[in-house]
Amino acid sequence: MKRLAADGYAVVVGYAGHRESAEAAAQDIAAAGGRAVAVRADVAGPTATDLFLEGKDEETIARMAAQPPRERLGTPADIAEVVASLASPAGHWVNGQVIRANGGIV
Repeated sequence: MKRLAADGYAVVVGYAGHRESAEAAAQDIAAAGGRAVAVRADVAGPTATDLFLEGKDEETIARMAAQPPRERLGTPADIAEVVASLASPAGHWVNGQVIRANGGIV
């Protein structure tokens, strides 16, 4: 990844592991790419998708929904708004950062 970023290629990293992995990847790619690469990553919190809800009982879902200050699960639209902002010209000053779109879970 570092070599691709340093050569100016667009690098898209699929993330399904630890949140720390996403942060490390974002920082490494940003550092390797220098001025030619802008890296912005989103790590979503509990989000009401079919994949997230699958196999969870109502009690587990309610417990997880109670974690954020707004006491609800995120929606795909909540996450899409964050990603759209990071990908837009408004996100130009953000580089090598991971935004935790999780409703305020700390």
